[in-house]
Amino acid sequence: MQEVLADPKWADKLTDADRRALSPLFWTHVNPYGRFELDMNSRLDLDLTAPATVPGPRGARWEATPAKA
Repeated sequence: MQEVLADPKWADKLTDADRRALSPLFWTHVNPYGRFELDMNSRLDLDLTAPATVPGPRGARWEATPAKA
C-alpha cells in the first residue's frame, strides 16, 4: 500500500477526505489504553468493612502556594 500511495499519479488523485478515510486502516490495531477484559461472572474481593479514607479540606498552605503552569 505504501508503494501505491507513493506513486505520484495516485497521490495526485487522492483528496484530503480520501487520506482521512485511509487513516483507520493504519491505526485500528493500535489501542493506546491497553486491553481490559471484564469477567462479569465474578466479583472483586473488596474489603467493604475497612473505613474509607477521604482527604480533608485544603488548608491555608495550599491556598498561599501559586499553581504551576
